[in-house]
Amino acid sequence: MEPQTFVALVVGVTGLTGLSLVQALKQPNSPGVPWKVYGAARRTPPSWFPLSNIDHFITFDAVDSSDTRAKLSPIASEVTHLFWITFQIRAEEEVNIRINKTMLLNVLTALRSCDSSKLAHVTVQTGTKHYMGPIFDPVHSTQLISHDPPFRENMARLPYPNFYYALEDLVASYAPSLTYSVHRSSIIIGASSRSVHNALLTLSVYAAICRHVGLAFRYPGTKYTWEHFCDMTDAGVLAQQHVWAAVTPEAKNQAFNCTNGDVFTWKSIWKLFSELFDVEFVAFDETQSFDLAELAFGRRSWRNTIFTTPFWRK
Repeated sequence: MEPQTFVALVVGVTGLTGLSLVQALKQPNSPGVPWKVYGAARRTPPSWFPLSNIDHFITFDAVDSSDTRAKLSPIASEVTHLFWITFQIRAEEEVNIRINKTMLLNVLTALRSCDSSKLAHVTVQTGTKHYMGPIFDPVHSTQLISHDPPFRENMARLPYPNFYYALEDLVASYAPSLTYSVHRSSIIIGASSRSVHNALLTLSVYAAICRHVGLAFRYPGTKYTWEHFCDMTDAGVLAQQHVWAAVTPEAKNQAFNCTNGDVFTWKSIWKLFSELFDVEFVAFDETQSFDLAELAFGRRSWRNTIFTTPFWRK
């Protein structure tokens, strides 16, 4: 009798965790090897993405149920594990709930549509907003009372709308026919030019532009974040947790925080960034108003620099 081959569908493969996840699945010592890996995204793969890390690339719009079913039905009888590492973000959290729940539901429906479906486990990637609430919502963010760190997986949910909660409830509703695991990361450091949450790439481009046009490298956050401890999540560590939980019986139907384990302050690391990018360090001053987005889009010289100057080569 031949051993079972696990078949992974990684939705959001070109995002911050995607490359690390498919690399982790293809490692010779990966739990559950050998894996057949389907990578999926809304757009065609970018030039930097190594297609050699996956067996097939699928392009579909998960918001569109017809497109999702058409693209996934041919593999519905193969996929044993769904790795859900994608999301769409809008300003209002109620809209986030509707869009992201629809996306995941469409994919689950398509994969379970055939009588011979082998889908057994779903990993869902969320984050520390689980403990903080909808911090980007224009209304709810002004009313939040969040948990105090350190965050623990068994903390009660906050009384605010949160699309993370909606995704967890959705996958849990399929039990016991499906098992699931939830992976709550902090700020992710990974390889992706497409993710709006790629903090390291954003800061690197910001610093490079500051150097090119001769501006001081000012911190765009708040006094609280400047002075208090923060942590991050390496995409490789997060990917390994996904794979481990997907094939470990003791990890079924549970949530796991995932951070690097070390902490830092932006006050200290900002000096390091300034040295690395050879830009002027400026200490945070709460008396001075500073909006990075307004600065970037309000200066014609910045727009010209972004589109015409290969500043990243200097």
